[in-house]
Amino acid sequence: MTDAVSFYLKLELRVLSNLLPRSPGEDTGGGIRKCLRERAFRRPHPGPPPATGRGNANSFPRLASRVAAGALVGVLWLSPAHADRQQDPELGKLLQQALDSDRCFDDKFDQQVWLAAMEPKLRKVLKDDAERSELLHQVHCESRRLKLPPGLVMAVIDTESRFNRWAVSSAGAVGLMQVMPFWPQQLGMTNAQLVRIPQNVRMGCTILKFYLDREKGDYAKALARYNGSVGRRNYSDMVLERLSARWHYD
Repeated sequence: MTDAVSFYLKLELRVLSNLLPRSPGEDTGGGIRKCLRERAFRRPHPGPPPATGRGNANSFPRLASRVAAGALVGVLWLSPAHADRQQDPELGKLLQQALDSDRCFDDKFDQQVWLAAMEPKLRKVLKDDAERSELLHQVHCESRRLKLPPGLVMAVIDTESRFNRWAVSSAGAVGLMQVMPFWPQQLGMTNAQLVRIPQNVRMGCTILKFYLDREKGDYAKALARYNGSVGRRNYSDMVLERLSARWHYD
């Protein structure tokens, strides 16, 4: 068993012991509002959404079944990723630069406004005070650094992991923003860093910004690339719906 597979098997076991079901922006280019308007006038897709291969990172039964089928775990984690799922060669350089750069600093006044708006909402799903504080700080700080709408980042995290930093998908994506597991070896990181809030949020925000720039601010297309579901709107619609209903921040 390779070190990577061993790490993720241990992480799955950690998930089983820690992730029992819990109780229940800045828009720099107007792209979010445009996508929401477009979605409002589209008829819903009939039938269940097609599978993206990414899996539901919050499904406890699915996690349990994967661990029980231990012989298949390595295959699931090491299987090839779908197109645009963090595979672009340019991403490696951007992520290395982001990890090498100094940590970002919040404007104190802006941070207090952000915390007042978001902390009561996040408290409902993330009970740990220290994790909640660190997550909100990192999301706000990285969003300002990259000129991303912080509410959009929160909606992505909500959709990807439900604010669970130990989340692991069926494709092996890890942490709050579901960063793919091949990055540690390529970037000289330890596997454990993928579940740490600062590194995971910084990497996830860098990847999201890369796809937003690539798609010239089209949120629906950028989100589909982030998720590896190019050509389908289900994931993009889900993120934008959660943004509108829970995490919108002016």
